[in-house]
Amino acid sequence: MTGLTHLDGGGAARMVDISAKPATRREAVAEGVIHIGPDALAAIRSATVKKGDVLATARIAGIMAAKRTADLIPLCHPLPIDAVSLDLAIEDGLIRATATVATTHGTGVEMEALTAVTTALLTVYDMAKALDRAMRIDGIRLLKKSGGRSGDYVAG
Repeated sequence: MTGLTHLDGGGAARMVDISAKPATRREAVAEGVIHIGPDALAAIRSATVKKGDVLATARIAGIMAAKRTADLIPLCHPLPIDAVSLDLAIEDGLIRATATVATTHGTGVEMEALTAVTTALLTVYDMAKALDRAMRIDGIRLLKKSGGRSGDYVAG
């Protein structure tokens, strides 16, 4: 098995050795959306959801998740996170979550950004499910990343 960094020569899973990689500034931005019906979206916008402030709770949940990614994704390295921001924007029929995560380390933070977005959107679902069980999470993806040996990436 060649070319797959998380497999050893015999095909067994392993954590990649990053000890020889230089600590450089690395940043990743990810996004995703949750489609929501008009009544539930109006309740979220007006902060009248019985469980509390959906957007504030989702933001905190996403930030916390970024910091705990290595606990959730088996082969991710625990990273010293320098910064996490999570923006939630109400748009027509949906809420868009965008997470930006940065570190100065020997590996990137793409998984942390994706985990932040996913957890924030799951939190929106959990808090608003009594109002709309048909919500749909969609479009979770890496928008861009910078730093590291593989260089910069911008989604097309």
